[in-house]
Amino acid sequence: MLDERKTAILRAVVQEYIDTAQPVGPSHIASAPGVQVSSATVRNEMAVLEQEGYLTQPHTSAGRIPTDKGYRFFVDHLAHPGRLDAERHQQVGDFFAHSRGALEGLLRSTGQLLNDLTSYASVVVGPSTDRATVRSVQVVGLSPHHATLVVVLSNGSVESEPIELRIDTSDATLAAAGAHLQQHLVGFPLATNRAVPSTNDAAVEVVCAAALGALGRHLNDGDAPVFVRGASAMATAFDAVETVRAVLIALEQQYVVVSLVHDVVERGLSVAIGAEHGIEPLVACAVVLAPVIAEGERVGTVGVVGPTRMNYPYALAAVDIVSNRLGRRLEEG
Repeated sequence: MLDERKTAILRAVVQEYIDTAQPVGPSHIASAPGVQVSSATVRNEMAVLEQEGYLTQPHTSAGRIPTDKGYRFFVDHLAHPGRLDAERHQQVGDFFAHSRGALEGLLRSTGQLLNDLTSYASVVVGPSTDRATVRSVQVVGLSPHHATLVVVLSNGSVESEPIELRIDTSDATLAAAGAHLQQHLVGFPLATNRAVPSTNDAAVEVVCAAALGALGRHLNDGDAPVFVRGASAMATAFDAVETVRAVLIALEQQYVVVSLVHDVVERGLSVAIGAEHGIEPLVACAVVLAPVIAEGERVGTVGVVGPTRMNYPYALAAVDIVSNRLGRRLEEG
């Protein structure tokens, strides 16, 4: 455990490095709030912090920079969370007050909002369809042999699947099939793949069978939607071209992002720094995540991915307010 002076010096070094991206020398820290000691004392304390793994010296004559252990200590001992300024707070409020349309568009634009707020890559994982219940079902005719099944779910998403019909089918038959499906599917989770009782109408049976088959195919592909925005903005955060390339490639692969979010959330973390998240191509990055809660259940995750030198207090504040507002928006439907 660090004593009060070492804690103040480490906090000042981290904050200075976040602000400047330059190695920090003792003279910059001696007069920092909570430090107020001589440069010689700061130099000695920084040497101890380096020995204990909180700081490192990139060059012989340079100042020091935080290690992942130093950032972790900084995050775990934040005196208070960051806050958005009034303008950005209003930006978030206006966004959710005027957000309309389908769930996918809302999630994608929420990712853009987080990217705009932080300048870090944003990650938004939406509600999975496997736990959502059915709110309404409709079968819409396109031609005598083709229709579209439209299912509205409790998580706010609208799922549609094409249906190919082997007999000429009237609008009246499609309406009857839709009403039958509505009667037996509404209120139940989509993932239960419920059996629907038969009817006395062979044509309606054909439509219902085709619709249930389409739902089954949809469930097989029904992973939670994932949206990553602003990955290219990360390029300016790193000096090494190879690091930039590895980060961009990783963020373009959905399975990597899903694994990253899942592993961090399952460990109960809100911040994972460097090697902590276990994704080798992103070892130079930190992740800040928050669950999206609607009606008491976690229905998704939002977060940002940035360099380990990210502004953690601000990133935590931005992710927190966006996750809260998105959860409220999903509750409103």
